[in-house]
Amino acid sequence: MQIINKFYRLLNVYIYFILFSLLIVFFSTSYSNANAFKVSDIEISSPFELNFEKNSVIDKGFQTSFSDLISMIATSGDRKKIKNVSIKELKGMIDSFTISDEKFINNEYFANLETTFNKKKILKFLENRNIFPSIPQRNKVLFFPILVETKDNNIYLFNNNIFYDKWNEQKNSYDLLDYLLPSEDIEDLIELQKISKDMETYDFSNLINKYDIEDNIILIIYKEGSSIRTLSKINLNNILKIQNKNYPKIDILNMDDFSYIIKSLKQLYEDQWKKNNEINTSIKLPMTISINSKKTKKIIALEQVLDSMDLVSEFNILNFNSESIQYKIIFNGTPNIFLNDMRKKNFELEMTNNIWTLK
Repeated sequence: MQIINKFYRLLNVYIYFILFSLLIVFFSTSYSNANAFKVSDIEISSPFELNFEKNSVIDKGFQTSFSDLISMIATSGDRKKIKNVSIKELKGMIDSFTISDEKFINNEYFANLETTFNKKKILKFLENRNIFPSIPQRNKVLFFPILVETKDNNIYLFNNNIFYDKWNEQKNSYDLLDYLLPSEDIEDLIELQKISKDMETYDFSNLINKYDIEDNIILIIYKEGSSIRTLSKINLNNILKIQNKNYPKIDILNMDDFSYIIKSLKQLYEDQWKKNNEINTSIKLPMTISINSKKTKKIIALEQVLDSMDLVSEFNILNFNSESIQYKIIFNGTPNIFLNDMRKKNFELEMTNNIWTLK
């Protein structure tokens, strides 16, 4: 009888682990799309003629999608390192694609392309070229453009300020920063006029604190004859950077010249945002997390969080028993960054015998 009872106890344990393993596998595969970069709303088109080849049109769409993705996750300087990527190599990094809204208008073929790139393959592609990509995270930024006419020391914040009027007219689909301009307030202009001589050292907190936005950029544009000098105070992720740029022999009332300045400054800000969110794939920090094996919902939530974190390059179950499950994680960052990211997701960890235990 004791042998039979022992057999049933073991059988129950085996059934528990089998069901538990199936549960983990089921939920682990249900959100695999988090391991991908998706580029949507790419319009492809071509004249519908005798030599029309749909595959060639789609290939051009892949190249546009890849270009947009690289523009989103790499700085302007690093993008110059990427040249002559063959369509075969590019296709090797694509997991899937979808074509929708196909139509023919005046003998012209149009369609919408959505391409899903394999994240690990893209990161490996960039790592081979010594490029550290950034997390493609969009962000709202409070933006103050202040135009100063140095000849008479006039300051323009709202009226007669082309930078305020037209800043948001130029936008690319792959841009990550969304600029929010301040509302027109005569008190803001009066304050700027008071500190006109100390504007470069002024902290602007009185203006910024009126808005519930943490990240901000103060752009001061000095116009002197046919020359423009800009000073940018870029405060992103609580990191302040000050950048100066000069634009000699330029007319901001000429749309080509003005567009050039806007493009140059936006590229500067996008690059700084990417540097702040850089994924250093050369850092491969191994970590072990232990969690109570009976907390099924928390286990599922943990896997979902790990799978969604861009700095987690991979994770898997190291071992498990009736008391706990241990995960091995490879993290592209420091322990403090990992702990902060987990804390934001409402996961508290403590270290015990070189293993992080989930509370």
